[in-house]
Amino acid sequence: MISAFRNTWKVPELRDRILFTLAMIIIVRLGVHITLPGVDGSVIERWMEHASKDGGNAFGAMLTIFAGGGLQQAGIFALGIMPYISASIMVQLMTAVVPKLARLAREDGGRQKITQYTRYITIAIALVQGFFVTRTLANPSTMFYMQGIDQYGQLVPNPDMLWKITTVITLVAGTLLLMWIGDQMTERGIGNGTSIIITVNIISALPGALVQTWRHFVVGSEGNPYRPVMMVVMIAMLLLVIAGTIAITQAQRRIAVQYAKRVVGRKQFGGQTQYLPLKVNYAGVMPIIFATAILSLPAMMITWFAKGAPWAVKLQTELQPGGTWYYILGGLFIFFFSYFWVATMFQPSQISEDLKRNGGYIPGVRPGKPTADFLDFTMTRLTFAGAIFLTLIFVLPAAIGHLVELPPGSMVLQFFGGTSLLILVGVVLDIMRQVETHLLQRHYDGFLRKGKLKGRYDRLAQTGNAASSTALVYLWAVVGLIIVVAAAAWIYKAGH
Repeated sequence: MISAFRNTWKVPELRDRILFTLAMIIIVRLGVHITLPGVDGSVIERWMEHASKDGGNAFGAMLTIFAGGGLQQAGIFALGIMPYISASIMVQLMTAVVPKLARLAREDGGRQKITQYTRYITIAIALVQGFFVTRTLANPSTMFYMQGIDQYGQLVPNPDMLWKITTVITLVAGTLLLMWIGDQMTERGIGNGTSIIITVNIISALPGALVQTWRHFVVGSEGNPYRPVMMVVMIAMLLLVIAGTIAITQAQRRIAVQYAKRVVGRKQFGGQTQYLPLKVNYAGVMPIIFATAILSLPAMMITWFAKGAPWAVKLQTELQPGGTWYYILGGLFIFFFSYFWVATMFQPSQISEDLKRNGGYIPGVRPGKPTADFLDFTMTRLTFAGAIFLTLIFVLPAAIGHLVELPPGSMVLQFFGGTSLLILVGVVLDIMRQVETHLLQRHYDGFLRKGKLKGRYDRLAQTGNAASSTALVYLWAVVGLIIVVAAAAWIYKAGH
């Protein structure tokens, strides 16, 4: 594996793609920390320092996944890439349900039109979310992820109409810039750009999580000498959880498919056995995203309409991470959305027709409707196992937090399960597969000495050329200049 990482720099195209991706990542992280115009950054700085000592809140940790801290810091990337993800999920579901969109997706150039529709929907969602974020910044005490910030000063000194319009436009422009950066990373970089942006936002919480771990298990271990030992146990559990997640994420049921022999001229086609892979976790991370999004709605609505009422406080506590009903309802939602996603995206009738048209059949199963019924039955059982796995991943952070006496909102626990861990594992595996594809094409060894990493390789190839060396030099020169200016501003601010 070490030789594979070393060989990545011997392939010029792969090296240029990696350097381009790293430059885009730096730009994304710099944009998170650029405060919106008209917002007092010193108030956020004092509040963030106090919130980090308290360990943060659970929904704040969830927002970090998609906004990378930009929402809490009122940055120009406060909305993150979430409007584009929401629009993509919406269009994907509509494509599977609406026959007109399904036909459009199969036509030449239809995918480009669907992508254009997705971008229009992204702008609409960003406008709505930008309006609510602007209203929240003008009165931050009404939102659960900014509780207590009004104690450190007025966040927006002059929240007039001009500031609101400017802020909404800036937020929408930030989301569109992230969407463009994601497309450029997919085309000219390595991996899926949107997924990498989310992954970088998750990893950005790692330094704070390490500091919290040290404070909790080492600095705060007076009177309990076993706490440092618990930190070692946590590290071992983290490795086991990651290994188990990788194993289940790549697990698949391989259905043998036999193709009939055909003789065309002097050549013989077919007759060989291939495999149709059915993933155990076919829905991926989508059920957890849907479940957490739905469970976050009651907390926001209670904060808006019934803040301070005794019944509202009790209900909000139960529906937040750490509450009993949060995990009960979350598990039920995960099971429902797992089957919903599979029923929407997995089309056994279409697969059966494609096999029949190409002369393929499953041994022991008649072509046509019996094949579709067999695939549907098999996928139903696999989905049940995948839903159980997702439920365990959803509950695991709370169980580990209870074991080591960490609050549910701790940033440390988001690396032990839930959306963060599944996204990290999936994105890293996709990037490794893509790097391995480049290495094998140039006759280098991959990451494994025997065989290849499991997964589809056909969808990993980029559609565009890598950035030229001249463009990379200019890009890194701009990034270096921005970093120097930011460092100078930080030193000046620290000196005064």
